[in-house]
Amino acid sequence: MTPTGLVPAPREFVPAAGPPFVLGHGTALDAAPGAEDTARWLRATLGAAAGVQLPPAAGRPAPDGGAIVLRTDGPLGERLGPEGYVLESEARRVTVTGGSPAGVFHGAQTLRQLLGPAAFRRARIAPPEGSWSIPALRVEDAPRFAWRGYLLDVARHFMPKDGVLRILDLLAAHKLNVLHLHLTDDQGWRIEIERSPRLTGVGATRARTRVGHGGRDRGGTPMWDERAHGGRYTQDDLREIVAYAAERHITVVPEIDVPGHSQAAVAAYPELGNTDVVDTKSLRVWTEWGVSPNVLAPTEAVLRFYEGVLEEVLEIFPSRFVHLGGDECPKDQWRASPAAQARIREAGLPADGPAPGHGHDAVRVTPEEALQSWFARHFAGWLAARGRRLVGWDEILAGGLPEGAAVSSWRGRSGGVAAARAGHDVVMCPEQHVYLDHRQDAGADEPVPLGYVRTLEDVYRFEPVPPELAGTRYEHHVLGAQANMWTECAENQQRVDYQTFPRLAAFAEVAWSRLPPPPERDFADFERRMEQAHYARLDAMGVDYRPPGGPHPWQRRPGVQGRPAEGAPPST
Repeated sequence: MTPTGLVPAPREFVPAAGPPFVLGHGTALDAAPGAEDTARWLRATLGAAAGVQLPPAAGRPAPDGGAIVLRTDGPLGERLGPEGYVLESEARRVTVTGGSPAGVFHGAQTLRQLLGPAAFRRARIAPPEGSWSIPALRVEDAPRFAWRGYLLDVARHFMPKDGVLRILDLLAAHKLNVLHLHLTDDQGWRIEIERSPRLTGVGATRARTRVGHGGRDRGGTPMWDERAHGGRYTQDDLREIVAYAAERHITVVPEIDVPGHSQAAVAAYPELGNTDVVDTKSLRVWTEWGVSPNVLAPTEAVLRFYEGVLEEVLEIFPSRFVHLGGDECPKDQWRASPAAQARIREAGLPADGPAPGHGHDAVRVTPEEALQSWFARHFAGWLAARGRRLVGWDEILAGGLPEGAAVSSWRGRSGGVAAARAGHDVVMCPEQHVYLDHRQDAGADEPVPLGYVRTLEDVYRFEPVPPELAGTRYEHHVLGAQANMWTECAENQQRVDYQTFPRLAAFAEVAWSRLPPPPERDFADFERRMEQAHYARLDAMGVDYRPPGGPHPWQRRPGVQGRPAEGAPPST
């Protein structure tokens, strides 16, 4: 067990002999080139929490209070990777050496944990005796996976900008490095597009919201919150979010859903829908949960419209990957649409045959599934021409995976296995394991019970590399893992906190640490570290997490129905 309760657990932790390092008013901060951003972050966070200034050391230890030294080292980066670091603590100095600026930042997060929960507050309080000190030790650490992600759905329930910035701080504290921002859906469009102002002018507001998931009162009457719900980010808001994330070495991956989950866009611009089979002018932003039947029309005009949207998206988000959804796209309108059927013929899509590019894993697809693949291939090529890569949910496998595209495997692990075997990169995020909107317990007190029961231990035992890929030449295609927080039934920050934590701490350790296979993982040690230190850190950060013994009274939502899944979750 790590004596200091570090989460996620480091690769190597070695206590040393000698007195501790004590942080005080005389402590200086010596930042070498490449570590300046982390130095600014430490002064703003640790400096505020401890009530110290951390002045520059000018290349030498401070005469009274010792020094915190930050530096990068190329050979260390070659050995541990760019996000790896070594932290060494002795009486007069704490040195954090990173394989790159990102490694220095991760090492500084470990430094903050070592100083105790008070280091996570925004202003100085009177901490317990012995705080603001670090024992003599050496920590060597590096992540297992390059993609350690968290999806935040701001389309179903909008989260104001300051809430997203707070989420980024929480991700950084857990050494997660990807925020997948789900910006558009049937129930709301959140990103300002200057050339198409109605996307937020109309699409960002729905007239009312279903309470719970298909919730009804005891008399069977649907339950509604009759208030309009809305919100949108200006482009400058999103640039600020991206910049704030970059300072914390987090990449923001935007998601614009195509061609399903698009009713908010069709409500704003009816010509985007299948006008030959639906009166799209009568559509409004969807107020139900689930999957709307109203999808985009497969026309050149729609392609041009979304290319225009993506031009503005790319200007805001520098991420290599752009997520274009591609999931849960009903095909009924395309089957009934003469225009869609004409497109199938014009594009030479298979009438009914195997999906191209799947080899031994080939499956038969319908013409309409091939039409969805036509959308994905178009935008994969469009993004590739601009130096970006498409990533989509595993439904994009149907009809043939576009060259260069990556897959978010959410319906289980089989989509990730098929994609990796076909030579595509994969992010593992199966709903059976890491959907944080799913309930944390089977008890009656669990608020708005959704999906499978996924306890803290269940998440801790999640293994991102499917056994079918482990030890094979395809394993390197698993970029990493992601925990997804959908917000149909998480209408505010407290509800997001409750569903996310403490399970995200367990997920962070799965994604960062090199843990043994699930049957051999020491969950008891993880629980001890949570009890020893990490719950107190979450308390200091103001996180309204689910307590180990069950929800607080104010976290319960009696009478609000969910959508429990029956039986055990499938393994694939």
